[in-house]
Amino acid sequence: MKVLVLYDLDPAWDRFEISETRNSNKVLFESLKDEGVETYLEELNGPDLEKILERYSPDDTIIFNLCETLPGVPNSERRVLEIIENKGFTYTGNVPEVIELSCDKQKVKEVLGSLGIRVPYGAVLSPEEAAGWNLFPAIVKPSRDHCSLTISEKSVVYDTISLQEQIRVVNNELNQPAMVEDFIDGREFHVSVWNNEPPEILPTVEMDFSAFSETRERLCTYDSKFVPGSEHYEKIETLIPAPLDEKLLKKLENKVLATWKGLGCLDYARFDFRLRGNKFYLLDINPNNDISIDTSFSLAAEMTSYSYGQMLKRIVMMAAERHPEFREKVLTLL
Repeated sequence: MKVLVLYDLDPAWDRFEISETRNSNKVLFESLKDEGVETYLEELNGPDLEKILERYSPDDTIIFNLCETLPGVPNSERRVLEIIENKGFTYTGNVPEVIELSCDKQKVKEVLGSLGIRVPYGAVLSPEEAAGWNLFPAIVKPSRDHCSLTISEKSVVYDTISLQEQIRVVNNELNQPAMVEDFIDGREFHVSVWNNEPPEILPTVEMDFSAFSETRERLCTYDSKFVPGSEHYEKIETLIPAPLDEKLLKKLENKVLATWKGLGCLDYARFDFRLRGNKFYLLDINPNNDISIDTSFSLAAEMTSYSYGQMLKRIVMMAAERHPEFREKVLTLL
């Protein structure tokens, strides 16, 4: 069995982001190879994914899919998976429908509501429509993107003028509509799930904002994830396992499993919640979440005695159960 680690890189990104992307994927590749898996690494830095796939055979290769979009092609998350499927490859992670849904935050709210999962009140608003919004503090997010793009302290607003300004930031910088939500000022938890039948919940991680006194500072910004040396990167503490009493933890886990099953997730995903009073609000769903070595998912797996390479190999084996040639061998090993 061969494994092709496939990731995307847009040449338009800044130098630091390009370097970090290449380094983290090289670490992943080397860690999987160290587990005795015949592993290959490919970078997609243009829209021609088919050209890369032509060098491999779906008969003996599983794709470890870390490719989010076709570089230079907007809203191509689903298209990536459709190309992989059309070429006949088995791949890690979630199916096109789940990935596409996760990129539409308004639709996500509707689906989660139908599953009985509490979400922050919110709507997609233009600057003009924002004049009718009266629930503050509010947070302004991209309606389609993950990775906390444009998210900073300024994203939390307290008045209509600031709300309209921040909506324009999202509109202009990302060329997409903005989602406005009630800002849930409370403890934040990242809950990772993997495996398929049955799904397994990894130890819950809390993002501790104790170092910040102002409400608008207590959030995971773009800087907190991608800018070492920034205040949010340095001062947000990661608590694992999260200090939650048994009753609240069970309540959270029940909501996580209901979301995983209701969305039809596969292999791995992360769900971000906030606790206000005694009520959990689901902020974001992250199928095919970041699994770099220093992420909350990888740290949670490590808490259950998986090295980074072992974690990656297990994800490969989940996909191998769907491969027509490898399925029986995998089930025998399990």
